[in-house]
Amino acid sequence: MVKPNLAALLSQFQKVQEQIAKAQEELAEIEVEGSAGGGMVTVYATAKQEIKKIKIDPEVVDAEDIEMLEDLIVAAVNQALDKAQEVASEHLSKVAGGVLPNLPPGFKIPGL
Repeated sequence: MVKPNLAALLSQFQKVQEQIAKAQEELAEIEVEGSAGGGMVTVYATAKQEIKKIKIDPEVVDAEDIEMLEDLIVAAVNQALDKAQEVASEHLSKVAGGVLPNLPPGFKIPGL
């Protein structure tokens, strides 16, 4: 029976932690966008799901129909956050897959 080398396992775990921490920092640099109303409202976010900017076309601003503008903003924000989550998941999976090969598809590392 082969006994695992505890020092090697701890070293591997430390490398994984460092690479995941670096990947999480990189998420702040990855920008995604979501839009609604044919681009009338565009939301820019990072892959860390932080909203950076919202652009609203002046043509969509109608004092008589604020509810439509609110709906467009919500839709654009949700789309941007969905994209951010997707990009983050792909990015972290690449990192985790490189240091933890043979992870099953869809495997989620707690805290990521």
